[in-house]
Amino acid sequence: MLTILDNIHVSVKPGESVAITGPSGSGKSTLLGLLAGLDVPTSGDIILDGESFSSLDEDLRAARRGALCAFVFQSFHLVGDLTAEENVMLPLELRGDKNAATEARMWLDRVGLKQRTHHFPGQLSGGEQQRVALARAFALKPRLLFADEPTGSLDHANGQHISDMLFELNREQQTALVLVTHDPILAARCERQLHLEAGRLHA
Repeated sequence: MLTILDNIHVSVKPGESVAITGPSGSGKSTLLGLLAGLDVPTSGDIILDGESFSSLDEDLRAARRGALCAFVFQSFHLVGDLTAEENVMLPLELRGDKNAATEARMWLDRVGLKQRTHHFPGQLSGGEQQRVALARAFALKPRLLFADEPTGSLDHANGQHISDMLFELNREQQTALVLVTHDPILAARCERQLHLEAGRLHA
């Protein structure tokens, strides 16, 4: 049997920022998927907000994840035939927020995209698309934000801008931040760094 992650114990406090680093293939994205309830561990448990997460069925995990968590990915994961505003509105509407349009416009303005609300992802630069993804994540006011290589596909200037906003919003909303990155400069901005090597975590 292949063991990807071995005897890992990690906890994240409210408002804390934690970087997970390590070489390619070390299991960083697998660990993130487990923490987010996208995957289920073969043994052990994931505790989210004091309650077992991994023991829930897929539908209940999705509901709990939607209520408490948000995501920012390297590849943005925007819906191509929706405008920037509609992309930010989508998760708000799915949870029944009646002020989704107002919230979406407010967050797009906050990330500097007030003039781009009606543009489609294909009409936006990579940095602008990642800002839409940030607006979409923080509009949900999550307790916990997972970021997988959030600046990995951006040039240095855009990457710096995105990381600045990520930590600014993290401080303001006291959202716990767990990010996977190969970038030592980005990792150093976190309060805590964990290094994953051969399936084991090291502080």
